[in-house]
Amino acid sequence: MPKRKSPGGEDRSLYRKTTLRNGVRVVTERLPSVRSISLGVWVDVGSRNERPQESGLSHFIEHLVFKGTRTRNARQIASALESVGGSLNAFTSREQTCFTARVLDEYLPEAVDILADITCRATFTPVNMNRERQVICEEIKESLDNPTDLVHDLFARTFWGKHPLGQPIMGSLETMENMPRARLIKFISRHYRSGSIVIAASGSINHDRLVKMVRERFNFPEGRAEPAEPAERIQPERILLEEDDSAQTQFCLGFPGLAYGDRRKMAMMVLSSYLGGGMSSVLFQKIREQRGLAYSVYAYHDFFRDSGIFGVYLGTDRNHVRQAYDLIMAECRRIQKRRLNGAILDKVKAQIKGHLTLGMEATSNRMSRIGRQELIIGEYFTLGEAIEAIDRVTPSDVIDIARQTFDESRIAITALGPIDKNVFSDVV
Repeated sequence: MPKRKSPGGEDRSLYRKTTLRNGVRVVTERLPSVRSISLGVWVDVGSRNERPQESGLSHFIEHLVFKGTRTRNARQIASALESVGGSLNAFTSREQTCFTARVLDEYLPEAVDILADITCRATFTPVNMNRERQVICEEIKESLDNPTDLVHDLFARTFWGKHPLGQPIMGSLETMENMPRARLIKFISRHYRSGSIVIAASGSINHDRLVKMVRERFNFPEGRAEPAEPAERIQPERILLEEDDSAQTQFCLGFPGLAYGDRRKMAMMVLSSYLGGGMSSVLFQKIREQRGLAYSVYAYHDFFRDSGIFGVYLGTDRNHVRQAYDLIMAECRRIQKRRLNGAILDKVKAQIKGHLTLGMEATSNRMSRIGRQELIIGEYFTLGEAIEAIDRVTPSDVIDIARQTFDESRIAITALGPIDKNVFSDVV
């Protein structure tokens, strides 16, 4: 039988998926040319799943599983893969928690064993909770002292209002200091369930061997996690100006964007890259290179399961905030009216394809891609198929998505630092 090829020339048979009887999904992408394996346990829970009194709990759990299980203490967990040259890590986002391991292929059993241990058999002792609570409170204080981080949390609150997507991923000092163990255990029982778990691997991986190991070593309660609230802006603030004595004003503005699985996703990526995707982008050239108003300026798009945000960030002097805002909005309005010419569009597409392809040379990035695809949309798209989708984007697609996105009645603006309180009085 001939091998199945994706439109981009890749062999789709290198990807496999198995759903176990309890609902756990195992997805793999075999890369014959490498010796490493990147393995991830993806849990369909993040900060948007948290009730107000639970704010920061997903991130707290991500930390705590590394502090002890029924058979390992924190030092043994830390050395389990480092002792064979591998690594163990984790992260929490607004929608997912992921525990990752990267090892040589010969140490796959060790990687599976340690990931199963921390995700299924962590003990969450009061002693470990109190110690790690202090660590996270210090992490929160560090973020509060870092305006380039803090402005994004403030912007999420401005944009989403009282919706859980507006909460900081780490929670607050108040919620962390008053988080009882019983609340943590109940949260785990609601969300760490087999039907909401994806185990993804990329690299020198044998799918059937991994499935056997997963079946033997992972033991999540059956069922699906409690669903998150639909994405909805609940009493958003529209404009938030937070004044402090920093030397610079941090600034974000944004509009409602697209969901992760939206068919217009690639057109949105082209729009974002054209406006602020690098040193050659329009906003970088006009705001930094031509006017000297900012050192850092970029556009971005956050794709969520059922919604998204198109945003622009920069840091500037308080006297330049309004000028920078006007330049940003002028470009947003211009792209709603004027189609990109073919040469510019081709350059933007080449940039996106290059970034995507270079990123896929790392097994960890490929593992993250297939894990997130499965968890959010339940489908697999090859790199070649993504490149073809980028190539199909037309000037009309870009202008259409710009017209839909840049609705100024739905804008959200956040500034942190020295700021004139009346600088946006005519925007509301």
